[in-house]
Amino acid sequence: MVSRRELSRRERQIMDVLYARGKATVAEVMEDLPDPPTYSAVRATLRILEEKGHVYHEQDGPRYVYVPSVETERARKAALSHLVATFFDGSEEEAVVTLLRMSDVELTEEEVVQIRERIRDARGKGR
Repeated sequence: MVSRRELSRRERQIMDVLYARGKATVAEVMEDLPDPPTYSAVRATLRILEEKGHVYHEQDGPRYVYVPSVETERARKAALSHLVATFFDGSEEEAVVTLLRMSDVELTEEEVVQIRERIRDARGKGR
């Protein structure tokens, strides 16, 4: 599979829409795109993404519904890994600290407990 970095800006935008929606028609993709191109251009870009292996389509009556080929969780992990490697020199700790500092809202005690539980669960699974 081609990496996300090898996608054009518009291809990345379309993939973002598909991941956010789970699946979408050309018209639905256009609704969520900033400054959308023509229907034909979006359809052609989806065809290219399909040729690259990033999406597949399902027939829904006369329409094609496009679905990401890589499940959301796997794509999420790959994107975060790239982000941590690129902007945090591989330090997950620095990435987490930055996320916590970005928040305008203080975490509740319940949220802190949930984060601790998730860290403990991840450690238990060898991560």
